[in-house]
Amino acid sequence: MFSFQDIENYQLQLTNNTTTCGDAVNYYLNKIEAEKKLNAYTNVFADEAVQQAKQLDEKRKNGEPLKRLHGVVIAIKDVLCYKDHPVTAASKILDGFKSLYTATCIQQLINEDAIIIGNCNCDEFAMGSTNENSVYGPVLNAIDNSKVPGGSSGGSAVAVQAGLCMASLGSDTGGSVRQPADFCGIIGLKPTYGRISRYGLIAYASSFDQAGIFSQSVSDVALLLEIMSGPDEFDSTAIQNNNSSNTFHFDHSASPDKKYRIAYFKEALHHPSLDKEIKDSILNLIERLRSSGHTVNEIGFDLLDYVVPAYYVLTTAEASSNLNRYDGIRFGHQTKDPIKDLTAFYKQTRTEGFGKEVQRRIMLGTFVLSSGYYDAYFTKAQQVRRLLVDKTNAIFADYDAVIMPTSPTTAFPLGDNSNDPIAMYLADIFTVFANLTGIPGISIPLFKHSNGMPFGLQIMCKKSDELTLLQLAEHLLKNKASVST
Repeated sequence: MFSFQDIENYQLQLTNNTTTCGDAVNYYLNKIEAEKKLNAYTNVFADEAVQQAKQLDEKRKNGEPLKRLHGVVIAIKDVLCYKDHPVTAASKILDGFKSLYTATCIQQLINEDAIIIGNCNCDEFAMGSTNENSVYGPVLNAIDNSKVPGGSSGGSAVAVQAGLCMASLGSDTGGSVRQPADFCGIIGLKPTYGRISRYGLIAYASSFDQAGIFSQSVSDVALLLEIMSGPDEFDSTAIQNNNSSNTFHFDHSASPDKKYRIAYFKEALHHPSLDKEIKDSILNLIERLRSSGHTVNEIGFDLLDYVVPAYYVLTTAEASSNLNRYDGIRFGHQTKDPIKDLTAFYKQTRTEGFGKEVQRRIMLGTFVLSSGYYDAYFTKAQQVRRLLVDKTNAIFADYDAVIMPTSPTTAFPLGDNSNDPIAMYLADIFTVFANLTGIPGISIPLFKHSNGMPFGLQIMCKKSDELTLLQLAEHLLKNKASVST
């Protein structure tokens, strides 16, 4: 029977003829069907995946060398464009729309012979932390179906968590990869802003959005990141120079000997919103790291309570601008009501097409950009962002990494915070920091709560230093038995 451990092992099986790409695709298609109740996928490209698997198996029989993602089955969040395939951002406003082009990061995977098996469910336009704000309905956590999987990339996280693909792509604007990874007990990486091209990623907040990766192994994350990194003529915000290495593979046997300089924020681990068991587990980990020879220091960070307000002012402002293009004229949903006035037509179409959370954020963004409020809110938030960047650069002059909880709590019941958007926004306190400053962050599964749900640790490094981030993540996961007790 087919089983998956990691990409390297899978391709070894292919080379040794102990499995085929066809076996892998059929296995995942059967699992997706068996786990339909999780609602992880919005579209499954079954016939196409089967056909591609046959072609790849034939290539291998003919002695062609294997490309780096030969036969690797990958799912993509329903905000990433794939030519001639549906892309809806889990919104009625894009009902029936098919992409006219392929996102750069998706094309890079396809160029290495990856098999894209389908689109994954998400919060509408990536706005949410539970994957309940979707026109397709909520995604369920595979560990406990009564719990949320996190968001907005909940479907992508559950697809990996439940073994419905080998790896998946999400997007992370304020924690939308790391938080669901934390809730689902898997690895979730948000790279440096600009590391992966945003061309073909439906925009929520353009100066924050970044494609991210879900996997069960650091080595698979490193490989996918390496393939998708680099400059792109279609995205001026992509890192255009190659001064920093795009090679993220490392000698796994050498990394345990390295001693890291690690900081953690006093205000984060002693924040009143943080679950006591999560706090105690991370403090216990810190002591074990120190006893292993690593330098781990508590530092003050008096700007922590400003990150959520600054984040929501800036992202909603950008969302208000980005989502202006969905007017029902050029593509997507169009109201059927007989309206002759153009303004009324726009209003009705957008009211029908956008869900409540998207409407809320558009209105908030329009408000903070409006005359009389721009300087009071938007300009002030930009100033906070500048202070955060400067302070972060100073921290990484002295430390290799910063560690923090990923979320204040473990996965909570479906519907728990649906009537309190402010409480939901405040739960992003530990993840939005990396998006405001553009640094890379990863959530790794290290712990299990007494309530039975997993939770992890968030690691952040300076811009463009994903190599250190991945090395430290690998080191902690390899020593998971000693750090989680």
